[in-house]
Amino acid sequence: MNTPTAPASNLQPRHDVVVNVCTYNERENLPRLIDTIFSYLPETDILVVDDESPDGTGQLAEEIASRDPRVKVKIRRNERGLGTATLFGFKTALEAGYSYIINLDADFSHHPRHLPDLLAPVKSGAADVAVGSRYIPGGGVKGWPMKRHIMSHGINVWTRFWMGLKTRDCSGSYRCYRGDTLRKIDFSKFRARGYAVQEELLFRASRAGARFQEVPIMFEDRVVGESKINMKEAINAVGVIARCGMER
Repeated sequence: MNTPTAPASNLQPRHDVVVNVCTYNERENLPRLIDTIFSYLPETDILVVDDESPDGTGQLAEEIASRDPRVKVKIRRNERGLGTATLFGFKTALEAGYSYIINLDADFSHHPRHLPDLLAPVKSGAADVAVGSRYIPGGGVKGWPMKRHIMSHGINVWTRFWMGLKTRDCSGSYRCYRGDTLRKIDFSKFRARGYAVQEELLFRASRAGARFQEVPIMFEDRVVGESKINMKEAINAVGVIARCGMER
């Protein structure tokens, strides 16, 4: 498969940390999210990767960026999908030279209050990837129906079995990565394009020798906007995870 190719980065980092936020129709959430991120982690940049949102999220992000140089914006043309947007954002951030990359969902399901706790073990050298975990003591989920709990539990058991990962939460995307660890990964080998990108990122990082540390987070289902998760993506993830596992 073709992985997303980030153009030569024209970003000018102001800090060594960047928070990657992928958006599609998140106009209602974005201004408050950016303010909240900076309230918990003021010495960071924010990279908004928008897939030409019909509601004008990308244009709003550019307006905010024009007032605050810590905010960077990339609008992908004629491309859709959270998985490829995440990889695009990572490649863009790596080309810009960031040392630490944090991935955070735009819908407040990943609350920014956890940002300092995710950054700390990676910056201190204790870990190469800090995983925001719903499934260790202190972590949890609010607002999910039983079906979502069952799906999440099943995909994590499946991932640990096929990919040989030890982390309890393999499917969540709220993580902090050491830039040098991501630079060891060959993104051209990625099989996933959808939500399985999150599991594959851990798998590829593990193969590159990364040390993981799980940090408890409380996942809160979105209040504003619509979820992008669907059954087709979930079924596709099952196959991608198994195919990656066969590389072991």
